Amino acid sequence: MALFSNSLIVDLLAKYRPIAAMTYSSSLLGWDLEINMPEAGAAARGKAQAELELLRQKMTLDLAELVEKAEKQEKLSDAEKGIIRVLKRDLQFYQKVPPDLLEELQKAITEAAIPWREAREKSEFRIFQPHLEKITELKRKQAEHLDPSTHPYNALLDLSEEGLTTSDLDKIFGELIPELKRILVKTLAEGAFPEKHPLEDVDYDVPAMKQVNEKLLSLLGMPMNRFRLDVSTHPFSTRIAGDDVRITTRYEPKNFKAPIYGLIHECGHALYELQVDHELDMTPVGGGVSSGVHESQSRFWENIVGRSRQFVSMSYPILKRSLSFLSLYEEDQVYYYINSVRPSLIRVEADELTYNFHIAMRYELEKKLLGGTINVPELPTVWDDMIEEHFGKRPRNSAEGVLQDIHWSWGQYATFPSYSLGNVVAGMLWNTLTEKQLLPIEGEENLPALKNWLAENLHKPGATYPPKELLTRVFGRGYEPSGLVNYLENKYLKVN
Repeated sequence: MALFSNSLIVDLLAKYRPIAAMTYSSSLLGWDLEINMPEAGAAARGKAQAELELLRQKMTLDLAELVEKAEKQEKLSDAEKGIIRVLKRDLQFYQKVPPDLLEELQKAITEAAIPWREAREKSEFRIFQPHLEKITELKRKQAEHLDPSTHPYNALLDLSEEGLTTSDLDKIFGELIPELKRILVKTLAEGAFPEKHPLEDVDYDVPAMKQVNEKLLSLLGMPMNRFRLDVSTHPFSTRIAGDDVRITTRYEPKNFKAPIYGLIHECGHALYELQVDHELDMTPVGGGVSSGVHESQSRFWENIVGRSRQFVSMSYPILKRSLSFLSLYEEDQVYYYINSVRPSLIRVEADELTYNFHIAMRYELEKKLLGGTINVPELPTVWDDMIEEHFGKRPRNSAEGVLQDIHWSWGQYATFPSYSLGNVVAGMLWNTLTEKQLLPIEGEENLPALKNWLAENLHKPGATYPPKELLTRVFGRGYEPSGLVNYLENKYLKVN
């Protein structure tokens, strides 16, 4: 049965296709900026992206009358209702945010990419500071246009996490962080999972590591004719189209688990996009529904699947064949290296027990920054103070601290909580899939069944349902931290 049968909806989707084509082009240009574009091209790229954004605004606003008519139709399918919901959100955004602000913000974001990269490489915040000041000012203005009655964080949060508020986040972090501290203290006291492992300091050969990752892509069953892997300063995933998803990883020739789990993390994002129903391609709902649900897929594959004993057992022969130094280490030693536990200053290198402390810190920091209680020049010091309070140590430089994440250069404020939401939903998945005996994975032959379950229950609808409704349909409830707590207790406090 076709997802779209209402004639008004079919007409609306036909008129939406040029907007989808511009999204396609913008995604490709954004990927190229990180992978191929020469540094001097940033200014021209910023202007081009800004013009595309203005065109998208104009063409979306032109759909307002048709969306209003379609909303009055009766007996619409879920997918058709989803189309109207998402377009109404787009319309509200473009009706509230003026074109000159969109243009200025797009230029600022594009022009910030190279300075952030240089600042991180040299560990000099002053290089990036004026760009971040401009982006922060523009994001405050955007939040004011979107909803002047609430904290700027709430207005921006709804853009990436539909229907979520700071009250929701305060409740989630209020329940989660104390439980994680309890588990962390016990885990460190018991000492089964090492705080330091000699494999962290072993140099690896980058070409050999690339071979490992290519073999892991095959093990995961990634469809190589619909997907590609590249290298970038900060790993990311981007959807160009339903059959064209791009991911990246990075290679820093020590601590070989970092490029492996960066790869598996981004594969989780890619699988989500690749398993959205193809009938939703070129529609407003033809992609992931929110950053948090997206992160649940990447964190599920990276941690719950990828760091499990079973997956380490499956991948150990691949690692041993390509990385000669592993001849000195048994499979069990590699498992504990991959699952070492200690507070890390670097978010993307953080273990499962301490990762969410990074997100809770950034959440509080961004609220203060957007609310104007701290200013951009103060960020390096405030960051170092906050991380020291969490972990008892200070960054040696800004690359280890305030410059480590690319998100602010992309204008992504109020998006970091999505990572913790992702961990929470991944924990809910662990509970549900363990009950259904799809976890733990005992071998490569079990992976297709797992991917099929995710496709049928989470991936295929794309953005048809808002995040909270999607979770209720799958789990019977919304964001619930207890699943993540149960998973971590089971793994770290019940060591065989």
